[in-house]
Amino acid sequence: MALDYSIIGERIRKSRIENNLTQENLAEKLNVSVAFVSRIECGTTHLNLTRLSEICSILNMDEGSIINGTSTESEKYLTDEFSALLKNCPKEKQKLIYDIACLIAKE
Repeated sequence: MALDYSIIGERIRKSRIENNLTQENLAEKLNVSVAFVSRIECGTTHLNLTRLSEICSILNMDEGSIINGTSTESEKYLTDEFSALLKNCPKEKQKLIYDIACLIAKE
């Protein structure tokens, strides 16, 4: 699966705003240009793992939530994903998925 840098950039932008940081603030903390932060948020530049880790540290989030949109530490871990999956399945498959999930949960 290829990374979608535009989605990653959007998650970074959203988190930056939630942390009350401007692009200028984030750029200063990363020691990069504002233009570079803008390109990250637009998804037109690729991030290496070191830079991603730095951004996550500044924004107080884990890499998984930036890359996948969810964190294993979140209370809502995969809730939206399961909801969307079930919503798009016929009722017979929903029941099968539920039965399998129940079997797995009992182990």
